[in-house]
Amino acid sequence: MLRNKFKLKSEYKPAGDQPEAIASLVDGIKKNRKKQTLLGVTGSGKTFTIANVIEKIQKPTLVIAHNKTLAAQLAGEFKQLFPDNAVHYFVSYYDYYQPEAYIAVSDTYIEKDASINKEIDRLRHASTQSLLTRNDVIIVASVSCIYGLGSPEEYREENMLIEKGMKISRSELLKKLIHIFYERTNADLSSGKFRAIGNRIEVMPVSETIMYSLTFEGNTISSISKIDPVSSKILDTPDNFFLFPAKHFLTQKEKKERAVKLIKKELTHSLKKFEKEGKLLEAERLKRRTNYDIAMIRELGYTSGIENYSRHLSGKKEGDPPETLLSYFSHKKDGSPDFLTVIDESHVTLPQIRGMFAGDRARKNNLVEHGFRLPSAKDNRPLMYEEFEQRIGDVIYTTATPSDEEKEKSEAIVEQVIRPTGLVDPKLDVRPVTASSSYKGQVQDFIIEAKKEIKKKSRAIATTLTKKMAEDLTEYLKEEGIKTEYIHSDVKTIDRIKILTEFRKGTFDVLVGVNLLREGLDLPEVTFIGILDADKEGFLRSETALIQTIGRAARNVNGRVILYADRVTGSMERAMDETNRRRALQVAHNKKHKITPQTIIKKIHDITEEMDSMHEKAVQDNLSIDMKLFERSPKKFIKRKEKEMNTAVKDLDFETAAIIRDEIAILKNKAENK
Repeated sequence: MLRNKFKLKSEYKPAGDQPEAIASLVDGIKKNRKKQTLLGVTGSGKTFTIANVIEKIQKPTLVIAHNKTLAAQLAGEFKQLFPDNAVHYFVSYYDYYQPEAYIAVSDTYIEKDASINKEIDRLRHASTQSLLTRNDVIIVASVSCIYGLGSPEEYREENMLIEKGMKISRSELLKKLIHIFYERTNADLSSGKFRAIGNRIEVMPVSETIMYSLTFEGNTISSISKIDPVSSKILDTPDNFFLFPAKHFLTQKEKKERAVKLIKKELTHSLKKFEKEGKLLEAERLKRRTNYDIAMIRELGYTSGIENYSRHLSGKKEGDPPETLLSYFSHKKDGSPDFLTVIDESHVTLPQIRGMFAGDRARKNNLVEHGFRLPSAKDNRPLMYEEFEQRIGDVIYTTATPSDEEKEKSEAIVEQVIRPTGLVDPKLDVRPVTASSSYKGQVQDFIIEAKKEIKKKSRAIATTLTKKMAEDLTEYLKEEGIKTEYIHSDVKTIDRIKILTEFRKGTFDVLVGVNLLREGLDLPEVTFIGILDADKEGFLRSETALIQTIGRAARNVNGRVILYADRVTGSMERAMDETNRRRALQVAHNKKHKITPQTIIKKIHDITEEMDSMHEKAVQDNLSIDMKLFERSPKKFIKRKEKEMNTAVKDLDFETAAIIRDEIAILKNKAENK
């Protein structure tokens, strides 16, 4: 295993109360405090603090985020901070995933439907391979990291060290490549494929986008060349390289035969049970499905849905937890975890992790009961919450609003409320919802305050309790001459991105939303937020939600928030007290150090201008620039585009990669029809 040190590279130095937070967290880890919380306000630089902690403790690190977008953003930030170390992105490789399910009420069976993103699958392999070959690794993952992945021992055992001078025949190497699920092709190579040309074998590792060319002299590998598949340029002539399997679920021959026997035994038992209960349809259904899968496992070593037989293939007992990404991280000699886990936005991520097992078990029970799967399929599952906690070692929860769980379990809560920019939490005001003889009510008051901000060329946000209220308020504000748009869960992701970009640009002045927390908003142009019906206790008006919403106005030096309420609820009181406490600390710090707060200046980046892959016309427009080159050499041009796509993926810019992917599809179609 390569032994490298984490080395953080940044033009910035820790500022505000980051130095104290870093020192406290590192000291806590050294004193064996297993769980700590970094209570960092919006804009305080929590990621930079964690990066400094990683550099100081020098341990492999798992960062868990609650969605793919946030994970990609964090992975990009860590990649910039640790350019010489291994930073990887590990999320579900399904662009679209409909899990197998059965709805008994309507007698509807829903077959698993999955659109697999090969690039993300490649990144998953890159993650596991780095964990098994080096120690300076940061993996940024979604909660997919708690799902079954296959045994790291078998994955490690099946890897091949290809060396110059290695004694192996060409045909023997071809057989080994097929054994570890590499696909043979005569066309251009892609990850996980190989081709044989004369006395050469060319292979592209499943985790990479470059290929290796192996030249044979008799039964010896005489040379190895590392080649750019697009330009055919030789990048290096290494003496060796590792080739890991193209799939995570692997089983050696003897284990496969044992597994087949166990599957057959379980099938016999399940069929007898169904027949005894008079469930003949279920018995026949299970018999056909399982026998087909057994035949596929025997012939190919793999079948669609092989993960449902993971218990038998791995030799685990009923109820045993599955192997997951966590199993690939380093462990001490006694088997205890020896890595750092960071749970980002823990107030959202922890409940998500906690809820995974129950949802999966309910669906599997239904499939087993009606003969679609053997009972052992229930062991193809995510980790239970308790199992997850046992496998994560040292933990740092990062959040601006820790829940009771973080507060109760953390041995230390480290505050980071001073922003390096000097920005302070917004001023708060409470005004009535209901109209009176001298007051026109919350909507009219919001209009008056919003117009003040619009005159200053600033933006305003209004939060409502329902989608209908958001839509109605938007229409009303438009009638009042205020340029307004709304966003809520029914607005498509691509449209939300467009709306937020136009809002920042000033195309309209007021944004109305329901749960603006889920949008991951970072809008420094916003100077005023109106929280309508703030006294309606519930999820959207809880202490946590209110603090998070108030924080959206903390990116601008002139930020302020009005909570519209006829009474001050407990949640409101706690949220306001906490905000005012933080603001007092921030103001005192600025005064002591003579800091003048500065509004965050953030470039407006509209990814939709270049990535609207939902409309072919936009793609065609992008292509028109280079059509002359395409006409001269279609194959060369497509290869160049593929290289651009791979570069975008490597940079975790999946939006751009998606656009280029669609361009390539259109180009290939044009080339075929020429």
